[in-house]
Amino acid sequence: MRNILIVGAGRSSAALVRYLLKKSFEEDLNLIIADISVENANSLVMGHENSSVVELDIFNIESRKKLVKNADIVVSMLPARFHLEIAKDCLDFKKNLVTASYISEDLSAMNKDVKEAGLIFMNEIGLDPGIDHMSAMQVIDRIKAQGGKMILFESFTGGLVAPESDNNLWNYKFTWNPRNVVVAGQGGVAKFIQEGKYKYIPYHKLFRRTEFLSIEGYGKFEALANRDSLNYREIYGLQDALTLYRGTIRRIGYSRAWNIFVQLGMTDDSYVMEGSEKMSYRDFTNSFLPYKPHDSVELKLRHYLKIDQDDVIWEKLLELDIFNGDKIVGIKDATPAQILQRILMDSWTLAEDDKDMIVMYHKFGYELNGVKKQIESNMVVLGEDQTYTAMAKTVGLPVAMATLDILNGKIKTPGVQLPISKEVYEPILKELEEYGIQFKEKDVDYLGYNPHNLGV
Repeated sequence: MRNILIVGAGRSSAALVRYLLKKSFEEDLNLIIADISVENANSLVMGHENSSVVELDIFNIESRKKLVKNADIVVSMLPARFHLEIAKDCLDFKKNLVTASYISEDLSAMNKDVKEAGLIFMNEIGLDPGIDHMSAMQVIDRIKAQGGKMILFESFTGGLVAPESDNNLWNYKFTWNPRNVVVAGQGGVAKFIQEGKYKYIPYHKLFRRTEFLSIEGYGKFEALANRDSLNYREIYGLQDALTLYRGTIRRIGYSRAWNIFVQLGMTDDSYVMEGSEKMSYRDFTNSFLPYKPHDSVELKLRHYLKIDQDDVIWEKLLELDIFNGDKIVGIKDATPAQILQRILMDSWTLAEDDKDMIVMYHKFGYELNGVKKQIESNMVVLGEDQTYTAMAKTVGLPVAMATLDILNGKIKTPGVQLPISKEVYEPILKELEEYGIQFKEKDVDYLGYNPHNLGV
């Protein structure tokens, strides 16, 4: 049998493991799931005869190398910072590697050696990055093959709560790593290009600059800029495009309310708050407000940020219980961001019967035979349950399909790469349709970039 080593049994691995186990008999596969938690790994394979579970501490070099050596291909579902050690082992033992993470500088530096060894290190093959790359390149390549010239590309992705489970004023719940939500947009400026003009949005303004979009059957959404859209000019071959803008999707109104936390300083992760373990939610909120002993915390916040009492933002803040004097943070030496995450998890954690939703939206503007044209494309995926979430499916299935395609020799080009070639994206996008992961396209009148859609 052919051994597939999967390192990491987190939430994103569920659909990956299920897909490969279903294929295991016809494809002669044996899955080895390695994780520091045997319980997590066992919950994924459920005793399947073509699987085994191994307890692995990623820093146990001897155990890690032994597992890699005995594998036919390796899938790393670990946090991105741990991929490099796995990659070095794969290079040493001449094993192909698949990850869903962005290509780091250290991994990119291995490209020459990986190519010389004839190996494939496939990265960015999850949802975002992953499906976004593949679906974008499929349309861009098609336009160019017709002789068209790309002049505009916008792309947005969001992990949201499904409509049937959308029951709070924020229209949002955590469907992935809560920490990433709290610190989103920090550490740099959002950079993009619109109608040939370079644009920059600093973090403290990010949540007040949103673009609006509609998806048939699911209503209206807002999108805020990702950190650096300009990286994709080279990757997608869009050096001549006048507009290139990538962002994150939320329901309308989320960003304006979230901006309150940004302005207060609650999303800061750079310092520790004294006495955080005994601090109440109300104490935490009050820490960012002026000292006025005769005014309530509520009144101080409304005056400080000029929030009217009948503003929906005020209702959203009340819903999160940030003024509760009885609830205790209970985290020692916590940063503001860690405390905010703790508070939000009370309200935004998915309930047992909740389902999540993934939304992806692309806009392509191009010129063909002197005529400007535009294509809109969108994908909506709903989760099945708390294990096979929409996020787990859209991350795990492309990883699984790429792994099998590499193992079967359908993907041949060596090197450290992402899925932007037809060799990779065509068969995977086609197979994803069988699992309900597909895009709806429509031709629309060319509108270009619409400045009136921005909340500026």
